[in-house]
Amino acid sequence: MRARGRERVPVVVQSRGRRRTPARLLWTGAEAVVTCGVVLLLLVVHQLWWTNQEARAEAREQVRVLEREWDISPPVPPPVPSRDPSPVPPSVPPSVSPSLSSSLSPSVGGGESRPPSGPSSSAAFAVLRIPRLGLTAPVAHGVSKRSVLDRGYVGHYPGTAAPGRTGNFALAGHRNTHGEPFRYLNRLVKGDEISVRTRDATYTYRVDQILPRTAPRDVGVIRAVPRSFVKPSYGYEAPGAYLTLTTCTPEFSSAYRLVVWATLVPDR
Repeated sequence: MRARGRERVPVVVQSRGRRRTPARLLWTGAEAVVTCGVVLLLLVVHQLWWTNQEARAEAREQVRVLEREWDISPPVPPPVPSRDPSPVPPSVPPSVSPSLSSSLSPSVGGGESRPPSGPSSSAAFAVLRIPRLGLTAPVAHGVSKRSVLDRGYVGHYPGTAAPGRTGNFALAGHRNTHGEPFRYLNRLVKGDEISVRTRDATYTYRVDQILPRTAPRDVGVIRAVPRSFVKPSYGYEAPGAYLTLTTCTPEFSSAYRLVVWATLVPDR
């Protein structure tokens, strides 16, 4: 009887670690989700807010630099023709080969006037102002995202006309992020004025037509006589001095293009 009373009854003890394993997994998963959410939020803030601040600051500074330089150094008057009775035979100009962009995109070229070349292909050479939008932005050569558009500049399509010249002075700009100079381009209406200042002069254009949506490859909109290939009812038939503004549409998408056309206002 005593031996039986001394027998030990086995006790089963459940491991506490096993109970906590699912909780730890859930906690780790929650931490990962929160971390990913914070990273995504920071990326959104950087893309939608910080890139705008950086690009706008650089664009404003570029405008100040240009206009300060133009005010200090006014345009040099053209030289007076010499009255020397013995004319000097003109030198033969060197042969100029067509640019690569013109040969690849003949629909954009067409022998139009080019803006004066700056120190680099992306150097700003003009200032665009749209009073209705409260917009003031520098205009630079080319439409490269990295060197032009992402800096808050408005880009000048290569091969299109210079400001104030016969042809099509065609520009592109971001609608969202990186300064988004053309964010509210859809608010323009027929009759709105747009000015383009260069070192030599200030040109005024008046909005004439608006193409709300077209395909990204509708290159007809930036031809010398602009006309949409996708929607032929939009555009022009006769040569003139045109200004074209292009940007993505709808907002936060690059599916289509919004196009605004303006015509040069004659000197008053």
